Amino acid sequence: MNFVTPSGFRDVLGEEARFREEIATRVQSCFARRGYAPLETPTLEIMDVLRAGGRIPGAPFKFFDSQGSLLAMRPDVTMQIARMCATRLKDEPGPFKFRYMQRVFRETEPEMQASARELTQFGIESIGEGGSAADAEIVELFAEALEECGLQDFKLALGTVGVLRALLEVGGAGDSWKEQVLEAYHRSNFVELDSLVKDAQIKEDFARAIKALPRIRGGVEAIGVLREIVEPLGCSDGLDAFEATYQLLVDKGLADKILIDFSVMSSFDYYTGIVVEAYASGLGDSLGSGGRYDSMLGAYGKERPAAGFAFYLESVMAACAFQESAREAALERPLRIAVPKGALYREAVAVLASAGLDTSGLEDPGRQLIIRNPGVEYVIVRPTDAPAFVALGAADCGICGKDSLVEAAPEVVELVDLDFGGCRFVVAEPKGATEAVNEHYRKLGSIRIATKYPNITTAYYAKVGMQVEIVKLHGNIELAPLTGMAERVVDITATGTTLRENNLVIVDEILASTARFFANVSVFRTDPRIKELAEILQEKKEA
Repeated sequence: MNFVTPSGFRDVLGEEARFREEIATRVQSCFARRGYAPLETPTLEIMDVLRAGGRIPGAPFKFFDSQGSLLAMRPDVTMQIARMCATRLKDEPGPFKFRYMQRVFRETEPEMQASARELTQFGIESIGEGGSAADAEIVELFAEALEECGLQDFKLALGTVGVLRALLEVGGAGDSWKEQVLEAYHRSNFVELDSLVKDAQIKEDFARAIKALPRIRGGVEAIGVLREIVEPLGCSDGLDAFEATYQLLVDKGLADKILIDFSVMSSFDYYTGIVVEAYASGLGDSLGSGGRYDSMLGAYGKERPAAGFAFYLESVMAACAFQESAREAALERPLRIAVPKGALYREAVAVLASAGLDTSGLEDPGRQLIIRNPGVEYVIVRPTDAPAFVALGAADCGICGKDSLVEAAPEVVELVDLDFGGCRFVVAEPKGATEAVNEHYRKLGSIRIATKYPNITTAYYAKVGMQVEIVKLHGNIELAPLTGMAERVVDITATGTTLRENNLVIVDEILASTARFFANVSVFRTDPRIKELAEILQEKKEA
């Protein structure tokens, strides 16, 4: 018998346990000094309670209890506190200030089993107080808590949901299009956003504003830029309050820690005002996030203004370790770019060279996997691996096909469609086999699909409502229907030549794919070189 912990869970011993304890003591003391009282919520919550609060963060562990209730191990604490305030504290006048340190649990995709599924979440919630002063206190305390953890090099990206929601409402587009725009913001997909705006049936001024909004960032001047765009459209909702909050933070000496970034749009549906996300150099993802969620408590009962934030102990410890090693190195870190092998390689190198980067050594790298030039490093990877290298912080940015991004579904910022490496995802079957395949489906209620892209294939067949059995292969997909292993294949093709040579015909198209420039979410918001490179690549493309 192998006595190990479940994947994504681990023991904490010795020095690490003591360090965690020290951080916990400092952070909780920091919150207590500001008048936040401790609370604890149950590990298990009824699933419908979480659903009532909006989009559920993460993928919770779910199971039925002996009474038949669908339960979830808490993936987050905010919704539980909202439920508590609407039930046990519904007759209390408030305001309330709560702090917590609790374990949260999130399931992961099978291919990401190395990811932690148990995390320690610190957080505060301020219930019953609204206004800029309350918002500023939340953001200030977020910065103070991170400093108590020993972090120095971090940024708090500050945005607001009000302006975008006003643009979508006043702009007059349909509900389906609005949802797609919000989803593009949630996924930080600038390319998809540009495509949606280009095809939208809305006024040109609103389209231009929606496209410009996530690209506006900086200090107080960023607010001025946004005002010039949205005030003539009557869509400056919440901007005065946002500016007042920012000024209060500047007055408290936090100007160097705050980055105004209107691309910050949490995937949680419940935010109604400011949104804040914390980023640190060397960490692939955010440390945590928060904001104002005045409408959430109303989903459980009595509505009250509310704001708060949460961050993860494990993420902070990783950031502290990186910053310590960086200080010891005392060197300016070069920009690290993931460059795809194979069909995209030559054009990717040419695009980077046209942007003014030193690409010497990339023309013929031989067996070298890392090419180091002044100010920039290139990591040569398989296109399918590029999303993982960037999402996990091994590279700051990279190039790969849209197909690799869709299949991997990484947490990255998709910045520029580079317009090369064009291909299509298609469904194909042996020539003349349509009737036989359809008959097979009618009799058995399912067909077998061979593919290298199980996630894309699963999503496609779920959309068309067809039951399939997916066989994942790593090459020679065309052999599957020729040998009877599968009835159809899902694969990418540029010209269709290989399919035709193997007597296969296309029966449907799933999506088109071109090369994309994308970046790590944290580096995108902490390293200005990423934004500059993206702008140059966009200009070169449009020239």
